[in-house]
Amino acid sequence: MSSHDKPGEAEAATDTPCRDCSAAEITAIAHLYRGEIYRSTVWRTRLDSTTNWAVVTTGIALSATFSSAEASPLPMVLVGLIVTIFLLLEARRYRYFNIWRARARLLETDFYTPMLRGHPVVLNTHWSRLLARDLCRPRYHVSLARAAGRRLRRTYGWIFLIQALAYYGKLAIHPTPLHTLSQLWTRAAIGPIRGEIVVAAGLLFHLGWVIFGCLALRRDRHSWRHRQSLIAIG
Repeated sequence: MSSHDKPGEAEAATDTPCRDCSAAEITAIAHLYRGEIYRSTVWRTRLDSTTNWAVVTTGIALSATFSSAEASPLPMVLVGLIVTIFLLLEARRYRYFNIWRARARLLETDFYTPMLRGHPVVLNTHWSRLLARDLCRPRYHVSLARAAGRRLRRTYGWIFLIQALAYYGKLAIHPTPLHTLSQLWTRAAIGPIRGEIVVAAGLLFHLGWVIFGCLALRRDRHSWRHRQSLIAIG
């Protein structure tokens, strides 16, 4: 049991009557909000950096693949694997970003909004206890899978779409327009790996991401419908 989990501590906090914020407490919470906004901005920038890496890498692969009619389509195959790594890295960064984003959003809706409407800002209510608990025992608010699903739907799905269209477009037009399936298998072959296997693996790869994105969206919608607090939504 940690020092934050002493017996009776939760009950004592609940029994403490609610009270209005003093001027000093409002100032302290305002500084806390500034800090949470700063940290969320820093991690948002890191998300953009990872996306830029994925876009630049895809652009390089496109240039190499379409540099000439005889160029190999293999770079477009490899870039799909590299972008997958970037997606996983960005999902990990998103989990950190979401911590600061959720805290800042909680302060905006439950601290600043009542203040701007002329209502008293009260401590020891649900929002303040929720924030205090999250500060004492910080945790991720979303799983790695849900984070990857969000980044896939918002950014990486488009990158994978471009990669797929470019790869199959390369097979269809270079070195000459495609006329028969046998030509497709020949162009798609990678060393000893038959073209049928390579094409099927590509289709399964992209279909798998589509299914994953749909399942992650379904999980997010279920969580949004049943959320109990802003921090819990992730």
